[in-house]
Amino acid sequence: MSDAIVAEGLVKKYGDVTALDGMDLAVPQGTVFGLLGPNGAGKTTTVRILTTLLKPDAGRATVAGFDVVRDAHRLRAHIGASGQYAAVDDHLTGAENLEMVGRLYHLGTRHSRRRARELLDSFDLTDAADRPVRGYSGGMRRRLDLAGALVAKPPVLFLDEPTTGLDPRARIGLWEVIAGLVAGGTTVLLTTQYLEEADRLADRIAVVGHGRVIALGTADELKDQVGGDRIELSVTSAANLESAVRTLAPLAVGDVRVDGAALRMTIPVAGGAATLTKALGRLADERITVRDAGLRRPTLDDVFLSLTGHETDEKIKETAR
Repeated sequence: MSDAIVAEGLVKKYGDVTALDGMDLAVPQGTVFGLLGPNGAGKTTTVRILTTLLKPDAGRATVAGFDVVRDAHRLRAHIGASGQYAAVDDHLTGAENLEMVGRLYHLGTRHSRRRARELLDSFDLTDAADRPVRGYSGGMRRRLDLAGALVAKPPVLFLDEPTTGLDPRARIGLWEVIAGLVAGGTTVLLTTQYLEEADRLADRIAVVGHGRVIALGTADELKDQVGGDRIELSVTSAANLESAVRTLAPLAVGDVRVDGAALRMTIPVAGGAATLTKALGRLADERITVRDAGLRRPTLDDVFLSLTGHETDEKIKETAR
């Protein structure tokens, strides 16, 4: 499988601020590649370079076989993009918005009109096709914006935080649309701050920090970097919590985290469910009352916090976004 997107050593500076500091990416055709990171990490700057909206100060990149600088004009016919905010005209109807995009791609009036109706049907917007967009809900506007990115049937699609501000139902609906596009062969580069979104959609994920990739892999591979299973349990009193920590410490394979205010503790363990059973047995033997207990794997939240901490480079965010 060849790569639809390749970036090598991308650098972009805004004055004294370095937004990208050697960004490397390789995205196979027909997959979803997630860029995950805090605001200011370089996600949007990367997308702007790959979609020819910015020129890098150093490094090179190709998309669909075209150099993003040397072949920028030709490349634009082979990509679609949907940003954080729906780029639609409130005064036009949904159909008119899509027909306008088709004409900008030089598809011709008849082809543009036909393609608009196809997409309105695909995105469940047929009933609203002839209504002004100013009356659309947030989810409808998002779907229309994504439809606009697909008018020319691009093989590569860039989605920059596409579900920002959507309610959970609208977000899930958009996820289903994206999954359908990839099943049809489209390559998607997705930037997001929603960890569940990356976990569900992305075949591979790059965690980005301070303008470069700091971790790369599938969701499961990234979770494995953080560690194995964890037992999470809460008890009924501070005395019980102190006793539970002392009782279960021998089972831990790392640092035990204790939240005294919530009467909760997290214990990294090996052995999975068998270790949980052993832990509950020891607590019962010590007559420690447990309010609730469970076994879980690390999440992408754990990965994100482990790799990036709580920092957000506000200066880069204000300059680059």
